[in-house]
Amino acid sequence: MDALENLMTRRSIRRFTDQPVAEADIATLFHAAMAAPSAGNSQPWHFVRISDRAILNQLPDIQPHSRMMLGASLAILVCADVTLEKHEGFWVQDCSAATQNILLAAHALGLGAVWCGLHPRTAWCEGVSRLLNLPHHVQPLSLVAVGYPLDAKDPAERFKSERIHINRW
Repeated sequence: MDALENLMTRRSIRRFTDQPVAEADIATLFHAAMAAPSAGNSQPWHFVRISDRAILNQLPDIQPHSRMMLGASLAILVCADVTLEKHEGFWVQDCSAATQNILLAAHALGLGAVWCGLHPRTAWCEGVSRLLNLPHHVQPLSLVAVGYPLDAKDPAERFKSERIHINRW
């Protein structure tokens, strides 16, 4: 699949088979995440690979829109070590780019994935930080559920020409 086809056909997948994600594919997801751009090339990201069923089952208690974790074989927490930032506050964009790379890489590998936001919800961030024992200087941004899709989804057409402004609003 070429890059544009990947971009145009990726969909959020919330239902997964029980097949575990292959180790080589997991490695590819992390390589793709760390290929993302970052402000000042600071690369402040860190990742927590979650495959422990007990932990996956607790995530919806913290982030109520993450019930798909109950069926996912893998989740990836994307977070930032804020002490690595060169430009304060840009960790959100940096980790968002890493999250998007995970989603696109998963789709290219035939996996399904969905982005579950944590930041800026303080209670969700604090809950995940406690559950996963994150150091104080590490801020969570997102959880990505990953697995083999149970269902196929058709591409969504989201283009809206009225949202494009030329030179001025």
